[in-house]
Amino acid sequence: MNLLRLTTRELRANPLGSGLAVLLLALGIATLTVLLLFVGQLEDRFGRDARGIDLVVGAKGSPMQIILSGIYHLDVPTGNIPLAEVRRLQALPQVRRAMPLALGDSFGGFRIVGAPPEYVAHYEGRPSAGRLPGAPMEAVLGAEVAARTGMKPGDAFAGAHGLAEGGPGHDEAPYQVVGVLAPGGTVLDRLILTPVDSVWRVHEGHGAAPTAGTPGAGAHAAVRDGHDGHDGPQGADAVADVAGREVTVVLLQYASPLAAVSLPRMINQATALQAASPAFETARLLRLVGVGRDVLHAFAGMLVAGAAAALGVALLSALRGRRYDIAVMRLLGASRAKIFTVTLLEALLLATAGALLGLALGHGLVEVLGGWLAREHQPAVTGLRLLPGEGWLLVLAWAIGLVAAGLPAWSAARTDVAVLLSGGNS
Repeated sequence: MNLLRLTTRELRANPLGSGLAVLLLALGIATLTVLLLFVGQLEDRFGRDARGIDLVVGAKGSPMQIILSGIYHLDVPTGNIPLAEVRRLQALPQVRRAMPLALGDSFGGFRIVGAPPEYVAHYEGRPSAGRLPGAPMEAVLGAEVAARTGMKPGDAFAGAHGLAEGGPGHDEAPYQVVGVLAPGGTVLDRLILTPVDSVWRVHEGHGAAPTAGTPGAGAHAAVRDGHDGHDGPQGADAVADVAGREVTVVLLQYASPLAAVSLPRMINQATALQAASPAFETARLLRLVGVGRDVLHAFAGMLVAGAAAALGVALLSALRGRRYDIAVMRLLGASRAKIFTVTLLEALLLATAGALLGLALGHGLVEVLGGWLAREHQPAVTGLRLLPGEGWLLVLAWAIGLVAAGLPAWSAARTDVAVLLSGGNS
């Protein structure tokens, strides 16, 4: 008889024990799959969003909060900082580039961010429709924003005060959509971007044309041009340009590696600002996530250990019920090696079924979780993605099956046919 047919017949003879072993193994593999997909995509997304940003400067407060609000746009800012302080940062020799961002409003739960053109270029963003903003009160939508809101170039919308849905609206100062960004897998996908001047107009001029107290073209150019911004208006005109102006955070790039040693300390000790390192704070955040990950790893380990025990018990139980079948097989010429192989194949089939079911469950759970995160405008994850590390989960399942089958296979192979058929115990 074919070994595979014989093995599947033996499995059908013990459906309850086999099913329990498969279920426990599937739950363990599913937990490991969720961890692998979720943490892997989260770390990858954090790395892409923070790449090329050496330091984030904001109002005094929690460095973690500054990073979460300034880079990942997942928290509320610690406050605003004067534009005059931004000018001073731009003029420092340690600073290669400074990108100021102005936050505070939202639309449909998506954040409206006043940003210079360099911000889009930093993430290699490009329009899939329309163009980038070129004047105040123009806006470009991230790919996810456009997909969720249905807006397109030519539409208009009014922002709401605050970063959560339901805030009071700025109906007197509508934005004009001039473009939609192509999906890039970065934080741009879930942002609405507009020039910094737009944010100032909405909160100071209520949509009116700029006056002497609001920024003109010179002020916008000074903010927009990053490190070269300090070459803008000088003297009294420069003071007038920045008087009363504020931004929320500034994203900095170091001019040299030595700046990493001196600049954060200088900002934190000699100014009213707070400097936060994305590399340090993101690593701290992932360590906090890692605590929960370790707990889930331990839980998955317990499930896998239980699956191994259940698989061993199921195989031993099945073996006891078919001792006479084994004896007949031996009399018909089956070798000990064949009996041993049949039992191992049985365990490997159960392990494979558990692994495949677990992978399917894990991907399904991550896809559901990703849909929920997308509805909450959080960094999305997807279960429709295969990672190279998932192959090791299948190898792990096979290893568990072989270990669990060791004792039953050895016991089946050493069955004494003469003793068994004479009514004794093997």
